[in-house]
Amino acid sequence: MENVYDIRQYLKKFGTIIYTKDPIGDLHLMAEDLQELYKAGILPIRDYQVARHILRIEETRIKRQRGDF
Repeated sequence: MENVYDIRQYLKKFGTIIYTKDPIGDLHLMAEDLQELYKAGILPIRDYQVARHILRIEETRIKRQRGDF
């Protein structure tokens, strides 16, 4: 996984499609789903860590763009 699009595509494989019209809310929901996949032993630790890092970077970018940061 290299970007948020890749994470969305990965989650889609498990039937998860997230769109709430709130980009930060979407990121939080994706993080929760990734955590559940990791806890279930489906998502390897390294992939989980990379995906969470990508989501944190994207959240920071959105907040800066909005002026929330």
